[in-house]
Amino acid sequence: MSGGSEAIEAALKMARQYFVEIGEPQRRHIVARRQSYHGNTLGALAAGGNAWRRAQFEPLLIKTHHIDPCYAYRLQREGESDADYAARAAQALEDKLIEIGPNSVIAFMAETVVGATLGAAPPVGDYFKRIRAICDRYGVLLILDEVMCGMGRTGTLHACEQEGVAPDLMAVAKGLGGGYQPIGAVLMARRIFEAFANGSGAFQHGHTYMGHPMAAALAVQDVIRRDGLLANVVAMGGRLQRRLEERFGQNPFVGDIRGRGLFWALELVSDRASKEPFDPALKLHARVKREAMARGLMVYPMGGAIDGVEGDHVLLAPPFIVEAAQVDAIVERLGSSLEAALAGVR
Repeated sequence: MSGGSEAIEAALKMARQYFVEIGEPQRRHIVARRQSYHGNTLGALAAGGNAWRRAQFEPLLIKTHHIDPCYAYRLQREGESDADYAARAAQALEDKLIEIGPNSVIAFMAETVVGATLGAAPPVGDYFKRIRAICDRYGVLLILDEVMCGMGRTGTLHACEQEGVAPDLMAVAKGLGGGYQPIGAVLMARRIFEAFANGSGAFQHGHTYMGHPMAAALAVQDVIRRDGLLANVVAMGGRLQRRLEERFGQNPFVGDIRGRGLFWALELVSDRASKEPFDPALKLHARVKREAMARGLMVYPMGGAIDGVEGDHVLLAPPFIVEAAQVDAIVERLGSSLEAALAGVR
């Protein structure tokens, strides 16, 4: 396909047709997570849990069901272990399936590491192993959205490798072509392919630009392999984490530093002890972006991280070829940008 939204649309339709092919046409529901982002086309927007993006288009969206994300900073209870929180967060899926009627559910969709809406939020403990087991228990497909976090961004080609799970369908895009070609793709488990091949023999779907040559995407993957760029993502990702923690670990307005590989975010708060967010009217995330651009730094800021209205975060996603001195410059420029932005709101 031409990008991530198209890949998500294709994955949703593929999941539905799979059950038609295997004789379970009663399955019609999609379960996803609040504060997720899966794209801007109507199916992707319906699956996504980004409240402000959905709001004005709500009457046009197919009905979907949402559970809480695995969002340790806000949702893990005080004194709760990672293992206990992972179990509780995953249990929300099983509870939702039972509520809806598991035999009527097509798929559960999630970002392996949540991107734009939540800000580089990684799963905790064995969360995804539990999710995989729940999906298998009820015959529900697992769709992982790795459009932003996949294809090397977190230090492995697929972010789910670090979770020890494989999805039934996976959407990829951004890192697939490295910006050189508008391209996205859906990867499928063999059983999905075989259901189509042994059934109707065709996927009832198509776009003008679909199944087009992947020369640029292949060249990008060849360079990543040839130049050992995944190793650089891991090494420079470690440096970025250390530098962020050194620079912002005691900052009273940085509540959380989270991420993996070269995919990190700061969640900004007005009070660190209470985790109180800034007033959304201040648009702090936009102020940080403006100050960063003035200093020659590109960041990905977002408001509404908590509930679609409140919460500010700033996402960092340096290129896979980033060097140590550039990592240091990113952190220092971000520090001065944040100071300048905060000076304007206090």
